[in-house]
Amino acid sequence: MKYALMLAFVVVCPAAADLVMQVRGAIAADEFSRAAVYVRDYRAAKGVTAELATAMSWIARGALARQDYERAETTAKETYELSLELLKKRAIDDEPVLPIALGAAIEVQAQVLAARGHTAEAVLYLAGQLAKYRTTSIATRIQKNIHLLSLEGKPAPALRGISLPRGKPVLLFFWAHWCGDCRVEIPILARLKDEFASKGLVLVGPTQKYGYTAGGEDASPEAELRYIESVRREYYSGIVGSPAVVDEDNFRNYGVSTTPTLLLIDREGIVRMYHPGRMTYDELRAKIQGLH
Repeated sequence: MKYALMLAFVVVCPAAADLVMQVRGAIAADEFSRAAVYVRDYRAAKGVTAELATAMSWIARGALARQDYERAETTAKETYELSLELLKKRAIDDEPVLPIALGAAIEVQAQVLAARGHTAEAVLYLAGQLAKYRTTSIATRIQKNIHLLSLEGKPAPALRGISLPRGKPVLLFFWAHWCGDCRVEIPILARLKDEFASKGLVLVGPTQKYGYTAGGEDASPEAELRYIESVRREYYSGIVGSPAVVDEDNFRNYGVSTTPTLLLIDREGIVRMYHPGRMTYDELRAKIQGLH
């Protein structure tokens, strides 16, 4: 069970959990030297672990956010190499944190390339990593980064179980039954649906199974499907039709490792916006208006 596994990790490995929290706190305070000291001391005491790689991946992400591309690239490459070293002894999905470290290392290296004006090279790099890790949990994250760099302006990928209407603009809203940010988006989407439905806008809300229900309790596929429908009725009935389309391939093909993920597709079926994460009413309304 996903949440139980992570909880067990925190309880059994408090020092490792502390390392990640310490590093993230230092980065938030823009104290990268302090973060590096935490990593150095932990490595001297415990050696190379998945938790060490995860902490380093946060340094790489923090440097990228501050446009310190040299630090971001150097740290991401080191994180990647450490992750490969760890993979000699285990599969990537044998524990919860190694996929976080490796996925972030790949993501940061690609984004640094793109930030330096080498978008085609970044997409090629990501495609190679996707081929290498296609059967693992980080495949969707890699696909997300490919789409972030290259999907806008191209035809929308096919959706299993959904036929997108021809000649109408479409707002795709990928959501999850556990996702608080998705629920925050509900009144925004409902308002926009009412505002633009007369102009042809169609809102489509795919989701997927995660293997658990309320409170992170393990669930059979049948039980989770019933739970998803109950969540849809309670929270999403005004924007997501019944029954919700539930398909994991849609999430993989669209690179939905972040929920919500929002896309706008124009009347010709071309993606005009690919946005992992929440959007405000004003942000999303401006994008929709651009389609009309």
